[in-house]
Amino acid sequence: LQNVRIDPNSISFRMWKDIPIPFYLSVHFFEVVNPKEVLQGAKPVLNQRGPYVYRELRYKTNITFHDNDTVSFLEYRKLFFQPDMSNGNEEEYIVVPNILMMGAAVMMENLPNFVKLLLSGALAGLKQEAFMNRTVGEIMWGYEDPLIDTINMLVPGLIPFKGKFGLFIELNNSNSGLFTVNTGMKNISRVHMVDSWNGLKKVNYWRSSECNMINGTAGELWPPFMSPTSLEFYSPDACRSMTLVYEQSGKFKDVPIYRFVAPKTLFANGTDYPPNEGFCPCMQSGIQNVSSCRLNAPMFISHPHFYNADPALVNAVEGLHPSKDQHALFLDVHPMTGIPMNCSIKLQLNLYIKQVSGIIQTGKIKPVVLPLLWFAESGSIEGSVLKEFYTNLVLIPSLLDYLQYIFLGLSVLLIISAAVLMVMSQ
Repeated sequence: LQNVRIDPNSISFRMWKDIPIPFYLSVHFFEVVNPKEVLQGAKPVLNQRGPYVYRELRYKTNITFHDNDTVSFLEYRKLFFQPDMSNGNEEEYIVVPNILMMGAAVMMENLPNFVKLLLSGALAGLKQEAFMNRTVGEIMWGYEDPLIDTINMLVPGLIPFKGKFGLFIELNNSNSGLFTVNTGMKNISRVHMVDSWNGLKKVNYWRSSECNMINGTAGELWPPFMSPTSLEFYSPDACRSMTLVYEQSGKFKDVPIYRFVAPKTLFANGTDYPPNEGFCPCMQSGIQNVSSCRLNAPMFISHPHFYNADPALVNAVEGLHPSKDQHALFLDVHPMTGIPMNCSIKLQLNLYIKQVSGIIQTGKIKPVVLPLLWFAESGSIEGSVLKEFYTNLVLIPSLLDYLQYIFLGLSVLLIISAAVLMVMSQ
């Protein structure tokens, strides 16, 4: 118990403060093979590219302990490209939807026609098209686009940012918000459980109190003595709490683990799973609308390749092959300590595209939720960290467990021997 509390004197504190586990971010892009045909109403044909692999370094700053058995911190991530682990490089060009243009078009669909005509004329002047050919590095880490200033001029506040635009531009060298979690010093069953995030007890992205709740931990560690049922964590990337369910018991490098996986209801729509109604407006099951926490852009998250989703989503495009082995997420946790031993958290980012009347650049595109990319954040305990973990938190407790039975047996023998001696002495 002393070793799993958030205490500078505990064994796990160093692991909690500066995570020694080698984490990797693997990104797979979906290239649109037939962009001209899609503009004429054809089904998009996709070709998966990558993975482009990045080494993640995670560390905590601003660690502040409070009197109410909580501690606050900011966790930062730094990403470093790993060419030897990647299938390609950041200078490669990939044809993808013009995310800014297509997203803005859908967002402006219900605005007056003259506004859309102004945008269409501005797009023509800027030579903007529905699909763009950019490098992996540009799509991930940002590129300058005059379209940003144009949209801000035509519809102020539609996209409240300036400068470069990139899908991962806010991920590198940034933190995931101010977490305040329980230390477990007074109540070990609450250790690592989130008390607040950015000062909030619940978020306001969604349409129900249940969906807005911040449940579980920050996704790094869990309370000890876990039961084989479920675990929860709050994900700033998904803007919501997630619940994983127990799948099976096993071992990871001789350490006992419980494996937790995503239930089929994780991204189900409100019709198939009523508790998810608060995440709507919904489309097919298997995708979650995250526009409310992504600047109102028509963005959706899902499992990669629409795994566990409505088959209609897979059939709307060509080139997807969902499978459990490649696209299901999992988390292997040592149940006695609540420390993850091995994990692979996978999510897919999708953009809803369609023809928007008044904006000629959208052509005759049929409405479709188009996969942009999917990524996996993976890591496992290994090397000296694994050895220290196994010795201090598995081997020694097991020896002590055996010793208590030995001592118990010796105690019984001593009691019996004493009783026999007493009888004989009489």
